[in-house]
Amino acid sequence: MQQTLLVLQIILAIMISAMVLLQAQGSGLGSTWGGGGETYYTRRGVEKMIFYSTIIAIGVFIIVSVLSLRY
Repeated sequence: MQQTLLVLQIILAIMISAMVLLQAQGSGLGSTWGGGGETYYTRRGVEKMIFYSTIIAIGVFIIVSVLSLRY
């Protein structure tokens, strides 16, 4: 059981990292230091799906992490 949870944590960590990097492609270096945030836009299509998938993956990662502490 411990081995399975560990493998699942590694897979989820890689997935979350990839999804965060995919989301960060749209923002340039200017927005890092406060510039470029003047426009507001809504997420659509694939960007919205990646955003919600990231939230779900983080939730599952937290649950798996808590379960791995128990076993």
